[in-house]
Amino acid sequence: MADIMNMLRQAQQVQGRLQELQQELENMTVTASSGGGMVTVTADGKGQVRAVRIDPTVVNPADVEMLEDLVVAAVAEAQKKAAELAQDEMKKLTGGLGLPFKLPF
Repeated sequence: MADIMNMLRQAQQVQGRLQELQQELENMTVTASSGGGMVTVTADGKGQVRAVRIDPTVVNPADVEMLEDLVVAAVAEAQKKAAELAQDEMKKLTGGLGLPFKLPF
């Protein structure tokens, strides 16, 4: 019975820490670029895009498709980095618990 109570106490601690982690991820940022830095995207730790910077030299009205591709690539990379950041932070949180299920992010 003591093991169950200990597990419940740990679960409550993890739940509280998970809520804190969600807030922390909103304050963390990742940056990714494409086209050799022509397009740079900054996202928070949850993957929400916060800023996009486009070098004016890449803006060519005759080739909008290239610019669109660069933006998509930079956003995808920023979101990938944010997911990796969240996963790393989650590993720190659940380190020694050996949870038998995947947490929601």
